[in-house]
Amino acid sequence: MPKAKTLISVVDDDESMREAMRGLMKSLGYTAEAFASAEEFLNSRQVPRTSCLIADVHMPGMTGLELHHHLVASGKTIPTILITAYPDDGVRQRALGDGVVCYLSKPFDENDLLACIRSSLNI
Repeated sequence: MPKAKTLISVVDDDESMREAMRGLMKSLGYTAEAFASAEEFLNSRQVPRTSCLIADVHMPGMTGLELHHHLVASGKTIPTILITAYPDDGVRQRALGDGVVCYLSKPFDENDLLACIRSSLNI
């Protein structure tokens, strides 16, 4: 699938991080959409089109891990990358055990994120 047809959705309550990630995805040639909350993403038309989801772990309302669980429970297995400014080994282990592709601590290296995206897209 051409990169431009590959939608990467970013869910982060921090506007500067959300927009930076969206810009990075677009600069890499992907289609990117950004959402301020898990609920906003779930209520969008982008869920079925999303090839990869990048979500913050700590957000008001539904967390990134809860969003991943919700998607899996509803039959939508979107490869998910979780990012966090508050790394927690217990949450990391649980997330990876629950099928999250990557768990990255902010600030993270752009190359690490790209490796996670390639892994999630099997490229």
